[in-house]
Amino acid sequence: MKMHDVRTYKSAEALAREDQLAWKIAEVAADPVAVGADVVEMIINRVIDNAAVAAASVARRPVASARAQALCHPYAPGATVFGMAEGTRVSPEWAAWANGTAVRELDFHDTFLAAEYSHPGDNIPPILAVAQHCGLSGADLIRGLATGYEIQVDLVKGICLHEHKIDHIAHLGPSAAAGIGTALNLPVEVIYQAIQQALHTTTTTRQSRKGEISSWKAYAPAFAGKMAIEAVDRVMRGEGAPNPAWEGEDGFIAWMLGGPEAVYHVPLPEKGEAKRAILDTYTKEHSAEYQSQALIDLARRMGPKIGDLSKVKSILIETSHHTHNVIGTGANDPQKMDPTASRETLDHSIMYIFAVALEDGGWHHVYSYTPERAQRPSTVALWHKISTKEDPEWTRRYHARDPKEKAFGGRVTVTLDDGSKITDELALADAHPDGARPFVRGNYVRKFLTLSEGVLSVAEQKRFLEAAEGLADLKSGDLGQLNFVAEPGALGAARPHGIFDWRVK
Repeated sequence: MKMHDVRTYKSAEALAREDQLAWKIAEVAADPVAVGADVVEMIINRVIDNAAVAAASVARRPVASARAQALCHPYAPGATVFGMAEGTRVSPEWAAWANGTAVRELDFHDTFLAAEYSHPGDNIPPILAVAQHCGLSGADLIRGLATGYEIQVDLVKGICLHEHKIDHIAHLGPSAAAGIGTALNLPVEVIYQAIQQALHTTTTTRQSRKGEISSWKAYAPAFAGKMAIEAVDRVMRGEGAPNPAWEGEDGFIAWMLGGPEAVYHVPLPEKGEAKRAILDTYTKEHSAEYQSQALIDLARRMGPKIGDLSKVKSILIETSHHTHNVIGTGANDPQKMDPTASRETLDHSIMYIFAVALEDGGWHHVYSYTPERAQRPSTVALWHKISTKEDPEWTRRYHARDPKEKAFGGRVTVTLDDGSKITDELALADAHPDGARPFVRGNYVRKFLTLSEGVLSVAEQKRFLEAAEGLADLKSGDLGQLNFVAEPGALGAARPHGIFDWRVK
C-alpha cells in the first residue's frame, strides 16, 4: 500500500490529474490484478449476508416503498429486484435503489470502522445491478466488488467525515463508481470523472443519523448507489465532473471537511497489488449499530452475574468517543431515551440496546425493537439508569492501526442498590474475525436461513445458496440467479401511489 497526501490546492496552483485522489483511485480500479481465493470466499460470504438481511426486510414499509418506486421503471435487459421473480427487471439504478434499501433497512450487514465508519456491503447492490443489466459474469462481478470494498475501506481509513457532520455515504458514491468501472473494464479517464461526479452528488449531512432518525437512514446508501450508476452512465456518454473534487479551492476538503490547511492521508494499493480490503471488514451477529455488537455480547455475559435487574442502581458504559457521542448519552439526543422512538432511533441508542440485551440475554432483529418491547416498564426503568462516558484508552483503541489493538467495545460497571459493583469489559464482538466465535461460511449460511425463514421457500433458499456459492463460475447473463423470490404474501402491504404511478382520482 502507498500512502497519498491529499490537500486543497488553489485554482492558480498546478495540480496534474495524475496527482489527484480521484485519478489515483481510478488507476486502482482499472488495474487488472487477480482476485485472491480468500477474497473471493469473503465476497461470496457478503453476497449471502446481504441477501439474508434483505430477505428479512422485504415486508418493511421503507423497503416496500422503494420496491414500488423501482417497479415503476421496467427495463430490458435490466436488473432484478429482491423478492420479485427473476424475469421482473427494472432499470439498474432503480434496482440498486430498491435492493440497497432492503440491504440497509435492518442495519444488519457488514461494517468497517476507522477514521470514518461504513457498511462496505452497500457497494454490492449498485455493482450487482449494473453487472446484471450489462450481462457480465460472476468473475466480472467479483472484480468489481473487490474494488468497491477496497476503495471504501481506504477512504474510511484516511478521511473522517463525521467530525464535520458529513454523512458517510460520501465515501460510498466514489467507491461504488470505482467498482462499476472495474466490472465494466472502463478506462481510467472515465472512472476518474465518474468518481468525482459521485462524490459531488452524494455529499450530505449527518442529520440522517441524528435526532429523530427516519427511514432515510436506509435510503441514504441506496441513493448513493443510484447516483454512482447515473454518474458512470453520464461520463460514459462524454460528460465531465467538478474537478478536482477533493482538492479544489472550492471543493470537498476546503469547504466540507478540514478546510484549506487540512491534509488527509489515504492508503491505496500500488500498481499490481491485489485488492484485499474486504478481509479487514466484519459483519454483524446482531441487528444493531456496530458499536453495540460487543456490548450486546457483554450484556448476555453479565446478565447471569447481576441476577435481579430490579436491584440495579446505575450502569456506566465507558467506551470510545464515537460510541459515546453517536449512540451514547454524549449525543445529547433525548430521543435515545424515548420508549416511543422509531426503530431507527432505538438502533442508535446503546442505552436501550444494553438494557434489552441484559433482560433478554441476547438480541432479535424484530422482537427487540417492537413498541411493546421498548415500552415495557422494567425495560424503561433499567434503560434510564444507563449512561455512557468516553474513555481515552477505548478511543485510542478504536482508532488503532494495529489489528491486535483495535477495539469497538467498552467497560461496563453495574452498581447495585447495596453499593456493590459488577464490572466486565469486552473489546471485540464474538463474531469479529478476532473475536471469540469468528463468522465463517457456516455462520453466514445460518444467518441467511434464519432471516429468510418464512420469506423464502426451502427450495428457494437452497437454490440461492447454490448460486451464491458458485458465484465465480456464473457465466455472462447468469447473475440474475443472485436474486431471490419471496413467498406469496411475504412482501408486505401495498404502498400508496406516488408520482411514478400516478392515478387519476
